[in-house]
Amino acid sequence: MAKAFRARHRAASVLLLPNVWDALSARLFAAAGFEALATTSGGVAWALGYPDGEVAPWDEVLAATARIVRVARVPVTADIESGYGATPAELGAHVAAVIEAGVVGINLEDGLHGAIRPVEEAVSRLRAAREAAHRSGVPIVINARCDVYHLPEGAEDWRFAETVGRCKAYAEAGADCVYPFGLRDPATIARLVKAVDLPVNITGRPGMPDAAAFERMGVARITIASAPTLATMAAIQKIATEFHARRGFDHLASPIRHPDAQQLFSTKG
Repeated sequence: MAKAFRARHRAASVLLLPNVWDALSARLFAAAGFEALATTSGGVAWALGYPDGEVAPWDEVLAATARIVRVARVPVTADIESGYGATPAELGAHVAAVIEAGVVGINLEDGLHGAIRPVEEAVSRLRAAREAAHRSGVPIVINARCDVYHLPEGAEDWRFAETVGRCKAYAEAGADCVYPFGLRDPATIARLVKAVDLPVNITGRPGMPDAAAFERMGVARITIASAPTLATMAAIQKIATEFHARRGFDHLASPIRHPDAQQLFSTKG
């Protein structure tokens, strides 16, 4: 499965990876026909009762990821933020653990609490992740997230050059795909794809071109981060507000019924 997932990043068509946060969201997206899933660190953390940003205990994140893998029935890549480890060795242990949970890919950030790691430090952590994967015998896809465009400052020329330089360094350290988080401008994305000569992951946001447009640019994969989690939270918030205000039940009508939900988790077929 990991080998097939890796090969998929070099296919002509763009890989659409919806981000899930629990077993139910994983089953719903898989049932819709998506060939693979990604987790969202924010969604997982909120579902566990913690803020995003490596605040949720690692053991709880690992258990949540294992549940998602168990029900997904398609390849899953996990967002483990910056690795939940102060040292490369700790990061490597966590990568080994999440591979044991069944994932075939990980996201690994170079950002850290609003800042960005020196490139040498980010490279050493990527190498530790690749070495852990090699020892496990599972050729996971390492998606190296570069947070330069997520920073609030920096001239455009510097941002682009810094991102290209980091992406190339991350590729040499063992990354299979690069993720310029925060980059939304289509023209800049197209330039970056040509400059790094490596599969590029972008985040789809409202107002951006559709997947077909990015496929023509050569983008390898598109994720949607915490957007599905937030949309679901908004729907629940609306139900809660209307239930409290109206004290009625008509707004609880749903096209999904109990048997439909049961079927999603059926062990038959």
